[in-house]
Amino acid sequence: MIVVIGSINMDLVLRVPRMPLPGETLTGGAFRTIPGGKGANQAVACARLSGKVAGAQQVAMIGCVGDDAFGATLRAALVGDGIIDSHVTTLPGVASGIASILVDDKGQNSIVIAGGANDLLSPAHIDAARALIEQADIVVLQLETPMATVVHAIQLARSLGKTVVLNPAPAASLPDGVLELVDYLIPNEIEAAMLAGVSPEGADAKALAAALQKLGSDNVIITLGSKGVHAALYGGDFTFPAEVVQAVDTTAAGDTFIGGFVAGLASGMDEAEAIQQGQRAAAWSVTKPGAQTSIPHLHELF
Repeated sequence: MIVVIGSINMDLVLRVPRMPLPGETLTGGAFRTIPGGKGANQAVACARLSGKVAGAQQVAMIGCVGDDAFGATLRAALVGDGIIDSHVTTLPGVASGIASILVDDKGQNSIVIAGGANDLLSPAHIDAARALIEQADIVVLQLETPMATVVHAIQLARSLGKTVVLNPAPAASLPDGVLELVDYLIPNEIEAAMLAGVSPEGADAKALAAALQKLGSDNVIITLGSKGVHAALYGGDFTFPAEVVQAVDTTAAGDTFIGGFVAGLASGMDEAEAIQQGQRAAAWSVTKPGAQTSIPHLHELF
């Protein structure tokens, strides 16, 4: 089983010809509400990209939504993808998290998040889900929920002998010792530079990965967008070129990569095969608009 702990948002997506300048008003294009949130996106990607027969590999989500219309829709979207929602908590009197996303004509995006219920995911929610985490093979986390909760969940998962995957996004500093508890650290270039304490300008992916390994994480996989992936693994350093596609919307590409990679590991692939599955899925996703609407099913990749 894969357990994903993290954010559940409703994405409010607006197409724009270009990103607005400070103080500028632009006339936009199509507007859509699409289920998202890094945690939920990664759970959906894990579920859709599983290589095992139906029912043999389960995905569960731990997170919080509000008692509003968005919360009900977000929960229904998870269940619709076969994700176990027994530890998705509905908080009374609280708004669900939202992400306001502008997508320009080149497919690049700009995102502002209001955490809402995600900000109230607590260590107590993690402790309440201990029996679920005990069933997991892999536990996946991000940083769109409180840091204290993320750290508590990592410590619990590691104490139970689970494989821990951390996507340190949005970029933030981590408490000392956390990286030593992470089996696979999967940042993008900016996040990797922040964790390594260097400027992202001109930063070399291989050097960043080496620096992060020195800080404690055995396996560092840095996603580089159209430049592919650099993986510094326990068995050596590897570069995987990206597939060439015409990008429509890059929202959730990183989440899709992580879901494809984790689903691949859980279904018995080696690390290189799992990375390649993640890359293929991410490349497919950027050719479609939206977050969860762009995440492919496994059969669509072949």
